[in-house]
Amino acid sequence: MFKAQKPFLFEHGPRAVILLHAYASGPNDVRLLARTLEHENYTVFAPLFTGHSTGEPLDILRLGDPNVWWQDVKAAIEYLRKKGYQSISIFGLSLGGAYAIKALEMDNQLVAGGSFSAPVLTESFSDISDEFYRLADMTYNAQELNETEKLGRIAQIRQQLPDQLALIDAETANIAAHLSDISQPTFVAQGGADELVSPESGKLLSEELNHSDVSFKWYETAGHALTVNSAHKQLEADISQFLKSIYSDEE
Repeated sequence: MFKAQKPFLFEHGPRAVILLHAYASGPNDVRLLARTLEHENYTVFAPLFTGHSTGEPLDILRLGDPNVWWQDVKAAIEYLRKKGYQSISIFGLSLGGAYAIKALEMDNQLVAGGSFSAPVLTESFSDISDEFYRLADMTYNAQELNETEKLGRIAQIRQQLPDQLALIDAETANIAAHLSDISQPTFVAQGGADELVSPESGKLLSEELNHSDVSFKWYETAGHALTVNSAHKQLEADISQFLKSIYSDEE
């Protein structure tokens, strides 16, 4: 049975962290990291990108696009500010990481942020297509759709997905073109066994952030989903240390 993922907010101390999930996924991507941070008295908000986790993968293509998801990110930041949080950092996994980087470019009031396995400086994000089809197949199987209905929906995905991935490539290219706008401390994490973006992309990103104090972390044997795979505990410790170093500099 399909179980929808929902946004979550863990309210604790005055320092807030936004965690953005990956493309074709949901906030569970970042729940382990969120739990670690809430135990350290951070307030943590994990929004849900439009069209995601509805039980219908086609909704990602019908309802979402890069501009809509950017509006989601801005709304998440504004949501916390309206609740009174002024000290906000933002991080994300994969495409969520690309949007975290964009947020740092566009909003200099953010304290810090970073990305995990972000497709910012990679040749193309189109390699994600096979993963999208796999996740769609799993979703439809969980709903016990008959084969004819399932194949019909998969056919629609095959027709629409390339156009959306092209828009994502254009968005990440635009993000890559403005990296020098970032002056806040930035955390960049990359797995050496990343199966969806080039493992070199994380190092390239860290090198292009030439106006930022960058903390680059390399997880040699880890794949793409750093927040939930074999690297997650070390990632959590590294993020914790990164945030502590920022706030110790402020004090």
